[in-house]
Amino acid sequence: MDGHAHLEELEDLPRSLQEAKEAGVCGILAVGMDVESNKKVLQIAQANPQYVYPAMGYHPWQIKEEEVEANLSFIRGHVEECVALGEIGLDYKIKAKKELQWRVFEELLNVGVESNRPMILHCRYSHQRTFEMVKERKIEKAVFHWYSSSLVLLDEILSRGYSISATPALVYSPPHREAIKRAPIERILLETDTPVSYQGREARPKDVLVSLGEVARLKNLSRSLVAEQTTANASRFFGVPFITNCRERF
Repeated sequence: MDGHAHLEELEDLPRSLQEAKEAGVCGILAVGMDVESNKKVLQIAQANPQYVYPAMGYHPWQIKEEEVEANLSFIRGHVEECVALGEIGLDYKIKAKKELQWRVFEELLNVGVESNRPMILHCRYSHQRTFEMVKERKIEKAVFHWYSSSLVLLDEILSRGYSISATPALVYSPPHREAIKRAPIERILLETDTPVSYQGREARPKDVLVSLGEVARLKNLSRSLVAEQTTANASRFFGVPFITNCRERF
């Protein structure tokens, strides 16, 4: 299954969903970034029951001081309609003040704890701080999206019971490859981050098969085993029975 896709950004959404089904993708976790995208994510999930599952988030790229309360209020009011919080976290490559990012992230972590929702974490150039905040808040379930940081920190992340995700960037990213090689297969989720471009080509949910193939190659495991295990991981992480929907197409 594709554990992280920005479906609301797709102009070819019906075709992309059909192609994913035909490729054997058994479910998609649609993530939100702000109020408007969260609304669209909920609508898409409602229109595609038992295939698209919603996560609501407030992406650090979207944080603006004057919009913070509206975004947090919407998430608090609709958290029971989603299976996870995401995409949330920190990003130290953007201009948004770190103090503001920390405050928003802390509030979202509180929502997650109160609602017992797993977290999908964005942590570009901020892996250590993101981990520290998640650990301090005693978050039980978190996946570090597209992990590409140090293996020392990865060991700490794994020791706390957290997961990381594998993307099609495994084709060309040495840090991402090393992280996936290090992590046990039981702690890996597959994703595409649709519609992110990889080497000039926009991803779609069907491209989770690229992630699958690269994980199988790097860990010297069969595609079928990786498909079965990572789908079971996602089912357990999100509390959704993806595994029962899968077709043996791998």
